[in-house]
Amino acid sequence: MKALVFGAPPAADETRPQPVDDLERGLLSLPFGLHTVDDARMLGPDWVVMRPILSGICGSDAKLVMGDFGEGDIDNPMSAFSSLPHVPGHEVVAEVVELGPQAQGVEVGDRVVLNPWLTCAPRGITPVCAACAAGNLSLCWSFTSGKLGPGVHVGVTTDAPGAWAELLAAHDSMLIPVPDGLSDELAVLADPFAVSMHAILRNPPPPGGKALVYGAGALGATSVAALRCLFPDVEVAVVARFAAQGELATRLGASKVVAHEPRLAVVEELAAWSGGVLHSPFDGLPVAHPGGIDVVYDTIAKPETFEVAVRVLAEHGTLVQTGVATPGRWEWTPVYFKELTIAGSNAFGIEEVEGVRRHAIAHYLDLATRGRVDLTGMLTHRFPLEQWWDALGVLAHQDESGAIRVAFEPQPSGHR
Repeated sequence: MKALVFGAPPAADETRPQPVDDLERGLLSLPFGLHTVDDARMLGPDWVVMRPILSGICGSDAKLVMGDFGEGDIDNPMSAFSSLPHVPGHEVVAEVVELGPQAQGVEVGDRVVLNPWLTCAPRGITPVCAACAAGNLSLCWSFTSGKLGPGVHVGVTTDAPGAWAELLAAHDSMLIPVPDGLSDELAVLADPFAVSMHAILRNPPPPGGKALVYGAGALGATSVAALRCLFPDVEVAVVARFAAQGELATRLGASKVVAHEPRLAVVEELAAWSGGVLHSPFDGLPVAHPGGIDVVYDTIAKPETFEVAVRVLAEHGTLVQTGVATPGRWEWTPVYFKELTIAGSNAFGIEEVEGVRRHAIAHYLDLATRGRVDLTGMLTHRFPLEQWWDALGVLAHQDESGAIRVAFEPQPSGHR
């Protein structure tokens, strides 16, 4: 089958474009490209083979293959939970094409969304760990154990190739059926919505409060949608880098959209919106005290976004990190001064929404089918695997392309 592979030199017969800027030169220097590899195979009798219909390009995937993690410290402990080479891609809606003899819960021809976490069940570990038993799937204790090599989810490990390929294999417990009335274009957005919903449910805004979503890409857009759906009495502001992002955030329910720079203007606009009182230091950005924003959901997670967030937060407010970026120094004095809480949020698991407890992706599929969440327009571009260069290009130049979520269509033209 054809697959995009990270961690292996380009195939000898692959035609590669001539780079025109530093970004493209950096991309071409990385071990990434289109290869012919062995077909996806079932790793046990309770596994399933699928044909990906749409495979999203997650922000962390894009950072990896575009070399955005190439600067700063190299002691990131997450390298212990991955292996090379691997086929990326973990956001996918797919069609089941083959069942193992013990596979349950799906049939050939079903459309499914992948829950990508390689937890105890896919690894053949029984009894399952305490985290899995509690439904905290992204905190599983077994990411380096069992019959699979190190890897937190499909698409970051050699043993469980991801969905940037013509075929994909997964354990039957990882598959969530898609309702008939929901389009592929909306189903493929289940993963980013689940990530955002998890962060909000674990760190909810107070009734009638104010929330800031920092960043307006896929996680930013889905954070706005989740807040509007589950906490409709909360006012939401968004910091957006690109015009198309700001327009989508507004449509999804943001009451205020702020440009991402200059940062002084960001602080001033957010303080004015939230009722914060600004105080200017000898140097650097002003700080709101009292502040008026109860929770910041930071989907960017860079030093400069943290610095703005802690300045505009209210006393006893919460900064929730959902983004992934290279670490760096930032001025965190407001954390102790305003007694702020910094909370991490890692993907999703079994969540309780309005008294119902089930997988976060299943919640999204239900909310989307019932029209309570409508992410129409968020999937802006799609490309065949052969056009991976173009796919990454629209993400690299979002100011020109208007891209928000980009996906691969792995099947050859006319296959489906």
